[in-house]
Amino acid sequence: MSIDIAAGRVAAAPISWGVCEVPGWGHQMEPERVLAEMRDLGISATEFGPDGFLPADPRDRTALLAAHGLAPVGGFVPLVLHDPGLDPMPELVRALDAFGDPGATAVLAAVTGLDGYDERPVLDADNWKTLFHNLDRAAAYAAERGHRATLHPHVGTVVERREEVDRVLAGSHIPLCLDTGHLLIGGTDPLELARSAAARISHVHLKDVDAALAGTVQAGRATYTEAVRDGIYRPLGHGDIDIAGIIASLENAGYDGWYVLEQDTILESEPAADAGPLSDVRTSLAFLGRTP
Repeated sequence: MSIDIAAGRVAAAPISWGVCEVPGWGHQMEPERVLAEMRDLGISATEFGPDGFLPADPRDRTALLAAHGLAPVGGFVPLVLHDPGLDPMPELVRALDAFGDPGATAVLAAVTGLDGYDERPVLDADNWKTLFHNLDRAAAYAAERGHRATLHPHVGTVVERREEVDRVLAGSHIPLCLDTGHLLIGGTDPLELARSAAARISHVHLKDVDAALAGTVQAGRATYTEAVRDGIYRPLGHGDIDIAGIIASLENAGYDGWYVLEQDTILESEPAADAGPLSDVRTSLAFLGRTP
């Protein structure tokens, strides 16, 4: 089954090319090749990727994207939001300073403070209170700057599982990034959440997932990083998530934001020309009716 999303609402993300903020994640491709491949696939917008991938100066960043015909969508901003002794606002200020012109979305992840996504702490009541307070502070500050902040439930962060997503929905006002893959791996049915919490969804990451591999992560038989290396993320239409159903549900509810293609991958080396991540992204675009 395929579905056609209106032109101008499908964006890319550097993580689909293996570009990631986690130390030791894998081979990191250079921006020029990644951005050129996005352009050649007919993609017109992208998230920024991790610190250091694009220039820190917003004018230089905008110029580099524009040279490849790409508009900025926003960027992933990992913040420690649950620690009463740590103020996340200076880091958010720094991130938004690099965003440049208003409009881009700050996709927040409530990270643990540890490297990677393979272990996480258990929060107490004070941690949860601090998390809710900081989420609302971050959303309000981003709005003052002309940006939107959204929380990304993410494997290996303090908001991963369905009960944690529900606590955020009840305890704060921040909208959600519906990441279809991370939600499924964390035990949430992304289609059910798209239906039940449509009014709180302001950004979407589209992933398809091998459910069997997701089960190994949920059961503790594999770490998240191991599962990514083993291919847990599949091109859209080639995994076990009802991507078409999710999009249809969101569109029927009036969602008018971005659909960002994300198939997190880990690369061992530089791919050959016209090979590697490019092929999977092309397959996903075809599923969405956007064949270049």
